Amino acid sequence: MAEWFHRNPLKSTSYVTFELRGVATTGAAQRICGELRQARNQLIELLSNPGNQTTVVTSALDAYLGLLFGFVISADENGKDSKLRHAVQFRWSNTLLGNASLTQCDALYDQICVIFNVGLWFSKHAAAVAGKDEPKMEEALEVHKCLRIAAGMFMYIKKNLLGRLKEQPQQKATDLDSNILVAYQQQCLAEAQEVTIARAIELKHNSSIVSALAHETAKLYTEADAALTAAGDRVCLKWQKYLQFKSEIYYAYAYSYHGDSLLAQDKCGDAIKCLKESQAHYEKATQIIKEYSSAKGAGKTAKPQEHLFFRRLGPIVQRTLDKCVHENGIIYHQKIPPVTPELEQGAAYGVASPEEFQMPSSNSAWTVDTYKAFDEKKLPQKPDKAAAGENAEVPPVKEKEIPNSSKQPATSSGCVIS
Repeated sequence: MAEWFHRNPLKSTSYVTFELRGVATTGAAQRICGELRQARNQLIELLSNPGNQTTVVTSALDAYLGLLFGFVISADENGKDSKLRHAVQFRWSNTLLGNASLTQCDALYDQICVIFNVGLWFSKHAAAVAGKDEPKMEEALEVHKCLRIAAGMFMYIKKNLLGRLKEQPQQKATDLDSNILVAYQQQCLAEAQEVTIARAIELKHNSSIVSALAHETAKLYTEADAALTAAGDRVCLKWQKYLQFKSEIYYAYAYSYHGDSLLAQDKCGDAIKCLKESQAHYEKATQIIKEYSSAKGAGKTAKPQEHLFFRRLGPIVQRTLDKCVHENGIIYHQKIPPVTPELEQGAAYGVASPEEFQMPSSNSAWTVDTYKAFDEKKLPQKPDKAAAGENAEVPPVKEKEIPNSSKQPATSSGCVIS
């Protein structure tokens, strides 16, 4: 099966020691620093493989965030910033900007970047499961769930964490840009709905149901594209072309199935107009995917134009249109309307929503006494950004390749996941 999903690279980061000699004044405080270092390293290593189990990654995330909690929120003053929040320097790259890093002395910044990276990992894991030869129903459900989890993580960062950062980067298209977060969120939701659409086609559900859901999916891709336009940087261009392609394909599906539905109601003239509209979107998608393949930007180039789900649609629309034109000339004799019939607004079934992310609670090691054992008077001064190499490069993550089956699906939808 051809590569259907575009994925941007994971964020990369530098090694963090959490070395606070003189600040951590007791064995319990020093152990927290050591466990933080180990937990962070373990989580980062797990994320390089999209084939890892979700339970393993989730447990590693919970462990690290639970330990980091006391560096973000005070353990003895409910809801206030920790005295340790700016004690450690963190360096992270951005998914669209290559290896150049952004550096902040802020544990909240690390918290955001870690959750972001795990959200991206869930989307890559979903693509890896979808790329199998013959995924089972349970695996299709896993793909759907993982994409909703990822969407929930991006949404949580935007709604609950981003506004609390004391430093906002001036550079465009960073992962701290709310527009970038919206684009990732909407793409994940749209891809979750793709699973439902394939299932609906495979089970031959009513054409109006497929049309409405395809319409909602196209709108999600359009919203993701609009968010990247608002981000205002050419580094988004390749990703945008992919989103535009997906939007056009699902508009083509929406109008094709809407045409089927109208034909079943003996509205042959309206059906012909819808099918011609479907053809126009399909032709536009064909052009956009050529632009995507040659565009420069982050992420490995996918090959959705080789996927059966795309290739089957053009001939199907043409055959249905030929049938409608033939029957209209013999039976219906209806005029073709000058305006394309509107698609139904709001799908009644299959609309995906983000799975709410719950921030893990503080690790039990963070007691009031342990927190007090960190002597804030001995905290190092915040390093000068220029001296710290604020935009220094960090090596990219050596990600394990996302597998893609070469086997063509035998399903009527053209999708393995259905």
